[in-house]
Amino acid sequence: MRILFTAYPERTHFLLMAPLAWALRTAGHEVRFASQPKFTEEITRAGLTAVPVGRDRDLWQLLARDPSWLGETERGGMPLPYDVADRPHDEITWEYLSQGYATQVERWHKTSNVPMVGDLVEFARQWRPDLVIWEPLTYAGAIAAEAVGAAHARLLFGIDMYGVAREHFLRLKAERPEAERVDPMADWLGAYARKYGTEFREELVTGQFTVDLVPECLQRRAAGLTYVPLRCTPYGGPAVVPPWLRARPERPRVALTLGLSTTGHGGEYNVGVQDILDAVADLDIELVATIAESEQHKLTRVPANTRVESFLPLDALAATCDAVIHHAGFGTLATTALRGLPQLTLPWDNDGPALAEGVVATGAGLMMNPKRATGRDVREGLLRLLSEPGFRAGAAELRTRMLAQPAPNDLVPVLERLVAEHRDGSTAAKGRG
Repeated sequence: MRILFTAYPERTHFLLMAPLAWALRTAGHEVRFASQPKFTEEITRAGLTAVPVGRDRDLWQLLARDPSWLGETERGGMPLPYDVADRPHDEITWEYLSQGYATQVERWHKTSNVPMVGDLVEFARQWRPDLVIWEPLTYAGAIAAEAVGAAHARLLFGIDMYGVAREHFLRLKAERPEAERVDPMADWLGAYARKYGTEFREELVTGQFTVDLVPECLQRRAAGLTYVPLRCTPYGGPAVVPPWLRARPERPRVALTLGLSTTGHGGEYNVGVQDILDAVADLDIELVATIAESEQHKLTRVPANTRVESFLPLDALAATCDAVIHHAGFGTLATTALRGLPQLTLPWDNDGPALAEGVVATGAGLMMNPKRATGRDVREGLLRLLSEPGFRAGAAELRTRMLAQPAPNDLVPVLERLVAEHRDGSTAAKGRG
């Protein structure tokens, strides 16, 4: 088969998609990865074949000028209207969803997709993929797949706020009078569908099926969608394991990592790093803090029990640790869980709080609001993780659930079957000859 992956240029998203691309390639399938031109080097550094499409546009520059660009809620977490995935049904209104979709189509979804659509469709028409796997907000992938009759799927690596929000939207839309059934997503994606010879279908929003890296115990899913589980494979890009990390630590080792995305785009951490370092300075532990160089200059002192590094391969670090303190990004959370480690999360952005709540519910860790938590709070939480055996047991159970999901190599025959089923049922595919 020919498989086309596509995503807008977000490094952490790409790193979570790359292992499945490798698995399909090593199984003998042809694989290409399409993104904006500036992302080409990131793709090729992972050993994958890049297809530059469209023009470069940086959503993070817009966010730097106006942090409220995506309509994030005051309490942090998911942006509107996708935060309905965390709300009771009776709090979800048609007005909130329809207005929220109108906002996000214009600001977020068009910004991320319009620069890529034309070139991506042109490449798909030339290369003729059998399957398109797209990052859950890279709707350009769904448009291109429908244009050429390819099977297509979202690759999900977070709470399915998009599928859940869409489910609520369609439920409330059906209750509205016909004249009031506005649908910003259908209007936008439908225009592209007609341009390329098809019609709007819900698959343009949520895919024909969804490959899901998030175990069901942490996930929020839409009832009407098909989810195909996939185990997360930790990958952080090219890295080197330093000699000191190969030796067994003499004291309990704790990792502190706050992610790649925020500082990689010129932002700053949501938590007081110096306060945390000071608060645990007298503990008989070795704290390994991976702190971006752009943030290291803010530290006025580094305690004797702390090692500060700009970057380390997290999976190699976690293998030597007794606990991890982190921001609840899915890649970090999953890597920690796969090592069976208790975790103290400090989530704020996007689906981090929801994922962290899932970790707490499984008994694998604790969560704190980074805007409110003090260094002393973190210290007390860490001492609990290291001393109370229930957290280790909960972490072991979460690891078992993670490992129960198929590895990328095991998913290949499942995808082959799904492609055959969807291609056989596609009118567009039958017309391809």
